[in-house]
Amino acid sequence: MIHYQHFTLDNGLQVYVHEDHTTPMAAFNILYNVGSRDEDENRTGFAHLFEHLMFGGSRNIPSYDEPLQRVGGENNAFTSPDITNYYITLPAANLETAFWLESDRMLGLSFDPKVLEVQQKVVIEEFKQRYLNQPYGDVWLKLRPLAYKVHPYRWATIGKDISHIEQATMDDVRAFFYKYYLPNNAVLVVAGDVTTEQVKQLCKKWFEPIPAGKPYARQLPSEPAQTQEETLTVEANVPHDALYMAFHTPGRQTPDSYHTADLLSDVLGRGKSSRLYDRLVKQDQLFSNVAAYTTSSVEPGLLVIQGQINGDVTLETAENAVREILDELVANGVPEADLAKVKNQAESSLVFSEVELLNRAMNLAAYANMGDVEEINREAERIQNISSDLLHTMARQVLRSENRSVLRYLAK
Repeated sequence: MIHYQHFTLDNGLQVYVHEDHTTPMAAFNILYNVGSRDEDENRTGFAHLFEHLMFGGSRNIPSYDEPLQRVGGENNAFTSPDITNYYITLPAANLETAFWLESDRMLGLSFDPKVLEVQQKVVIEEFKQRYLNQPYGDVWLKLRPLAYKVHPYRWATIGKDISHIEQATMDDVRAFFYKYYLPNNAVLVVAGDVTTEQVKQLCKKWFEPIPAGKPYARQLPSEPAQTQEETLTVEANVPHDALYMAFHTPGRQTPDSYHTADLLSDVLGRGKSSRLYDRLVKQDQLFSNVAAYTTSSVEPGLLVIQGQINGDVTLETAENAVREILDELVANGVPEADLAKVKNQAESSLVFSEVELLNRAMNLAAYANMGDVEEINREAERIQNISSDLLHTMARQVLRSENRSVLRYLAK
């Protein structure tokens, strides 16, 4: 059980406080309700670019990292299709430094053309190194548009094309900032050796003077139900053939269905005792590695199966073996013993995730942003309430051939 207090500032900033006086540290997490799903399809990669730009100096603080390092703090950030998240850990005695730094970034970036130029180069180099020049690096650039036809999940967080970042202008940057980086489009969580009253006073001092902006009303197209299997075969300079299968699943907005689909992925491919690994790696030695997981998307996401195929095995043989395992699961369901195992694994992951103070802060922010922060304390119960019948129904719903997209990645 994660305890918290909640209040909202006059400018719309939602604030959650999680007191933990067993540590001398504090975690300061601010989540902006903007991810790559909110981008214009002709201007993709902006949410991720902004993650970089936010470290390039703000209106009154030219260097973000130096003041934080002087008080023993660390920071980082990440972007997903759904959110952009910034976090700081520092001694609780120096908490106000985090308020000072983050409020100034929310108040306004420096909008220095040199910073934009530098960060464009950094992101472009990241695009090349991680997605274009790395073996299998472009998988998500190909798999997402294969599985999604309408929804903006069809492009990766890095963006669809390098040119979108190369052509970004300062006007584009300003428009993005003032549309999304608003107190009324953010959630702040402060956790650790703090008090709610202390956080309230610091919020009133540093954040409440920041004016609210026009509320962002997300209106995204719904992805239509997939009606036929989609396939794509590519060749590249990679060590071995690889196989990727993606199936549409419920998103986190429907938590019971999401957790059921997530457990289904665990049965298939979580760890060395999973069905795919046990059969395809250990027994038949068709794959060198194989795994299954869900994308954990807020809106309907994907269950992905991926694996690299052993050199003396044809891709067709390996793919048929995967399909056979999926067909067996759809036909026969999951025994209670297998279900109990993955439930215990999932609950263990939840417990371990709550050990770290920063994880608790991040999870509170994520659930608050989805509209029901108390869901963080219902996860374990929801997982335990999933029955074999529910899992079997989800398998029949998700693992249908017409709900499948297959990327065959051949080694030249």
